Formats: sequence, structure tokens, C-alpha cells
Amino acid sequence: MAEPTSPLQSSGVTSFQNEWSVLLECASPACDPRRLAELLESVDWARLLVLAEEHGVEGHLVASLRDFEGALVPPEIRQRLADGKRAQTFFTLRLNAELFWLLEKFRANGIGAVVVKGPVLAVQAYGDPARRRYGDLDLLVRQHDIHRATELMSAAGFAPAVPLSAIDAGKIPGQYLFSKPDSKLLVELHNDFTLRYFPRRLPLEEFLARQILVRVDAHDVPALSVEDELVLICIHGAKHFWERLMWIADVAALVSRQTSMDWQRLADTASAVKAERMLHTGLRLVADLLKLQLPGKVQAAVQADAMAARLAKQCCKWMPAAGNAPPGLFERAAFRLRMRGGLLSAPAYLLRLSFSPTEEDWNESQPGSHRGVLDAIRRPFRLARKYGRDNKE
Repeated sequence: MAEPTSPLQSSGVTSFQNEWSVLLECASPACDPRRLAELLESVDWARLLVLAEEHGVEGHLVASLRDFEGALVPPEIRQRLADGKRAQTFFTLRLNAELFWLLEKFRANGIGAVVVKGPVLAVQAYGDPARRRYGDLDLLVRQHDIHRATELMSAAGFAPAVPLSAIDAGKIPGQYLFSKPDSKLLVELHNDFTLRYFPRRLPLEEFLARQILVRVDAHDVPALSVEDELVLICIHGAKHFWERLMWIADVAALVSRQTSMDWQRLADTASAVKAERMLHTGLRLVADLLKLQLPGKVQAAVQADAMAARLAKQCCKWMPAAGNAPPGLFERAAFRLRMRGGLLSAPAYLLRLSFSPTEEDWNESQPGSHRGVLDAIRRPFRLARKYGRDNKE
């Protein structure tokens, strides 16, 4: 059965340009209330709410509209936003309670874990764990701890998407996903093996050595340093072609709130994993779309990266549709090549992504000695089927 059509799929980008402009203003750290009021006078509220949800920036919209009078924001819209905010807050509290329990369980069993994105990013970027929407928990865990972590989470009622047999066989998924059948709680474990979109392998031990503590709901939560987190979320945005505004808003909020950021360390971290262009593209997007003022030397480096400017311009074409008008197969491949850069390194990066099988490519019916090779061969054909036609990811 065909998937239901999103309102954004059935209309052109130009038909919700005004609503898009509202969201850009709300997501900007330099939001101008006067300009926002002018835009709201001719907004289609139903379309605006759909667009905000698709882009994951409902919290930005709620915060920006808080001080506007009722005459400008219809009461029913204000109520819907308040209801959505309340639901997100309750879900966030449940998710964070699960996080605190997991961290304590891991700590008691000698498993080191660092939280990325989710609640720690919400606090670092916005000062509020419920301001940013997130539906799962992401933790960095060393590969040699994955088997034991899976056993612990299984005993706690989480269903692992990757069985212990696959872990023992050395298979590496896109992430180690766990879910609770009776709830919407999801947990993903990552490490330097699963984060394959890093151009160069993540120096996990260095990231862990630089970890900090972030205060979340009266708990000290282990997190990446601000500089390492920024590099990680820029690579994550690049992985998803920056299709959603929330990823750009996160970069802008993190940079604007963390005024003591060490920009040289940030550049060194990006260089260590060869993600300079991914970082520059993210910073270019926040400067162009969200009016963020970058420090002089940083601004100069971003402006000097002509390919980052070209990639940011490409992203702006498909971004308003929030993933409902994704780039095609060849456009995706070209984007990956340009994002990595380099005469030899760019094709090598694309080939690695194209032939490194994840759990979607595994075929357990094949003999063990040939299974890995066949999985790798199967992957590009699956990707061609998935992205070779105009369908939503």
C-alpha cells in the first residue's frame, strides 16, 4: 500500500514560501519580532504547523510566538501549539528518566557511555532539554562493550534490532538499535565502527577523553565537548543532506549560546576526521539562512570555501520540502563526492559508503564465508532501488 502523501509533497515549494520564511525567522538566534509579525499577517496557519512539524522546529515556533498578542495568533493555533509542547515535555521527561537509569546501569557494569545529540544538545544549544524535539537516545559506547550492553538492555526489557549472534560474528550495523515493545522509547548505541559517515574514522578515545558533564534535569550527564559535538552534528546534517531546518537551527543555537567555544580546537577536530567541508557547509547555512554572525577568522575561512557555498546553495533547493523532495540517486552521489573533496579521497569515501553493508543488506541465508562479500555486493543495488526513483526516504 502506498504511503500517505504529505501536504508538502502535493504542492510546490513556492506555495509555502511565506511559511518557510516564518520558520527561518523563528529558528534564527537573531529573530526579529517586527519582521516575524509582518510575516505572520499573511501566514497559512495549518500549513505552517505542518511545515514546523516536518522540520522538527515546533519548539522554536512556540518560543517565538510566546509574546505575541492573541489577535495575531488565533486561539486555536495557540492551544494546539501548547498541547504539542506539553506532550513533547512529558515524552522528554520519560526519555530522560530512561537515560539516567541506563547510564547508572552502564556505570555499575563498567561500561563507558557518552550521550550525543538529544537532551545534552538541547541543553547546550537552548538551555532547555524539552526545547529541541528528539525521539530517541544516542550514546557512544566502545565496540568491545556492545555485547555486554546488549545483554543488559535485553534484561531491562529492550528488544535489540541486532542479535547477539550478529555481534559475535563481527557484523557492523548502521547503529545498535533498541526499542521497548510497549512504548515509543528508542535507544541507539554508536561508536567509531558504526559512524561510517565520518570521512575518517572517529578517534573515539580522544573524543571520550575530552568529554564533559552537562546538567540535565538535576543529573550530570556525560557528553562530548562542545567542539566535538558541533563537528558531529555537522557530519550528521551532511549525512542527511541538511533536509531539515532543525539540524541547521541546532548549529546556530550551539554556536550562539556557547560563547567560549575554542574555534582552533573545532578546526583541529574537523581536520582530524577530514570533515572541514562538512563543517564549513553547516556554518555557511546558518550564516546565510539564519543570519548568524561568525567570528572574523571563522567567517573568512567559511567564505573562502567555494565548494561549501555551492553545497549550501544546493541544500537550499530541497530543504523547504523537509525531505519530501529528496535529491535523486546521482545528485546524492555527486553531493557526497563534493562534500568529501579530493581527487582520490572523494571517490574512496563514496565507494566506502556504497559497499559497506548495514543490517538492511545482511542476508543470513548465505554461507558464513561468503556472506560479507555478498552483503557488500547487494548494498549498491538496494541503494539504487531506494533512491533511484522519486520516493520519500
